[in-house]
Amino acid sequence: CLNPEEEVVVSQSAMLNASLGATSNSSTPDNKKPAAKRASSANTSREPAAAGTGQGITRRFETNSHEMKLMLNELEIAAQHDVTVLLIGETGAGKTYLSRLIHDVSPRRNEPFLNVACGALPNDLIESELFGHVRGAFTSAHADKDGKFLAAGRGTVLLDEIDVLGPEQQVKLLRVIETGEFEPIGSNKTHVNQARLVVASNMDLQPLVEQGKFRPDLYYRLNMLKFDVLPLRRRKSDIIVLANDFVHQMSIKHKIPVDRIDEEFMEALHSYPWPGNVRELENVIRRSVIYCREGVLRKENLPSHILMGLVGPTNDPSVVLNHRQNDSERLGDQVAVTEKELIEQALFKNNYSRTNTAKTLGISRVTLYNKMKKYGMNTKK
Repeated sequence: CLNPEEEVVVSQSAMLNASLGATSNSSTPDNKKPAAKRASSANTSREPAAAGTGQGITRRFETNSHEMKLMLNELEIAAQHDVTVLLIGETGAGKTYLSRLIHDVSPRRNEPFLNVACGALPNDLIESELFGHVRGAFTSAHADKDGKFLAAGRGTVLLDEIDVLGPEQQVKLLRVIETGEFEPIGSNKTHVNQARLVVASNMDLQPLVEQGKFRPDLYYRLNMLKFDVLPLRRRKSDIIVLANDFVHQMSIKHKIPVDRIDEEFMEALHSYPWPGNVRELENVIRRSVIYCREGVLRKENLPSHILMGLVGPTNDPSVVLNHRQNDSERLGDQVAVTEKELIEQALFKNNYSRTNTAKTLGISRVTLYNKMKKYGMNTKK
């Protein structure tokens, strides 16, 4: 008898395998295509929904989470109006993708969509990137440059990691939001921004206000239309949907057929807390597909840290606290993770020849076999 959690994972695995076409015996021409290719044809046929249909974002951002569905319905409405939207969510949770959907379903969908990664820019270059500059405004300003607000025209500008903006930049941004006005660096000419703003952060801005690092007036202006993008660990029912999509994408991209997924593979995905969220899941699936053999995704195709439940960096302390071990245990786990991944890489490079792999690693075939067995790797290949 399965407990409810196990039943969910088993049913998810069955759904995924059904979607991959593993049990299909149809002789129709379409079913002669590889499963991943069939699914891709269906997925890539989706066109951006017309503005005002009420189906754009909710149709294209697939989720089984009731809380996320409510948020997406509200975001769908906001997307149709010229209002600034604030998206809060952990790294990799889908903020950039949602920003693009906001643009695609809005009346501005035929205009440019520009993404400014504020956290990737030196602080003294952020203003130039946003507002532009004139020749001679500073040492390296050898020519006039339009900032993103001008370059976007009547499109959409995403300001990601808005929490890194300094006090002066926050003042100028608040002015753009309230009046639309700004001046390029070194110029007295006032321009009017016509682009729609979407701002995003991987942390709640209110603590920054309390610490004096973020302007209260800008915070309250942005907080009017704030949307929280849930981390993947709080919407685990979405793992099956996302894993399905990523398997199809990676199978086609890397030309590796995937016909079936083992239940143990799905169980490992379901039990992991995903501190890197959707982006981490995508990369894990990419790696797993690359290591897939015989058309079946097995748990040994997963990175060792997924199987062992070790978490990487995250901005949610509860994830680390819930998976904390004592120092000696963690050291042993890290050594095991490194050793297993070295063996996996050597096997892959040697086309799964144990003789050549053992030579590469400088160990005997017996030692290699024992280590593969220890780490739950397939010893029957």
